[in-house]
Amino acid sequence: MPESIWLREDASPRRPRLSRERIVEAAVGLLDAEGVPGFSMRALAARLRAGTMSLYEYVRSKEDVLDLALDEVIGEIEEPREPGPWRGTLAGQLTQSRAVMRRHPWVPALTATRPLLGPNALARSRLFYSALARAGLSGPELTAAVGTLSSYVNGFVASENIWWATVRTPAADAEIRARVAGHLNEREAELARHSQVDDGDFDRQFLLGLDLILDGIAARLPP
Repeated sequence: MPESIWLREDASPRRPRLSRERIVEAAVGLLDAEGVPGFSMRALAARLRAGTMSLYEYVRSKEDVLDLALDEVIGEIEEPREPGPWRGTLAGQLTQSRAVMRRHPWVPALTATRPLLGPNALARSRLFYSALARAGLSGPELTAAVGTLSSYVNGFVASENIWWATVRTPAADAEIRARVAGHLNEREAELARHSQVDDGDFDRQFLLGLDLILDGIAARLPP
């Protein structure tokens, strides 16, 4: 009688070989958990229960993995099915970008330091340039508009992520804002009146700042 599989030491099937897709998925999870400072090929291999050197059959370097992971999460931003008005298109893309950067707090650091040349990143860049070009911008003004929008969302979310990583809860946020507001009211009444430091609505602040930038772009469009 043939021996039962349950009586052999190899009862568990062999783990499938690694793939680039599995490596990228694990890299995103590791970056979400540890951030860029905690990312290493050794830690990634441990997450995959594989040998560190086995990763190099699929990628050449740690930088390759970072580029692939970054482009993977950029792909979470859904592209519109068909072209629409430039302002609504860009506002929708940037609002989604903020949501992605909030889910993956390591993204702003990489978008500021890595070449955004992956297929998902290029698709979003093409969308931005095309939308503003159709609206009438060209040359240095077009490039500056795209760069300003990108810098705004990256900077806003980087600050937002650091704030929540430090403060952690809405209750703590409200307490700090109340103390700062009280301090300003005692010493800088005019500044307190204008600065509105007790406003902790990040969603509203983001959209208002975005509107101001889009208004500036609209003012530069040809009649």
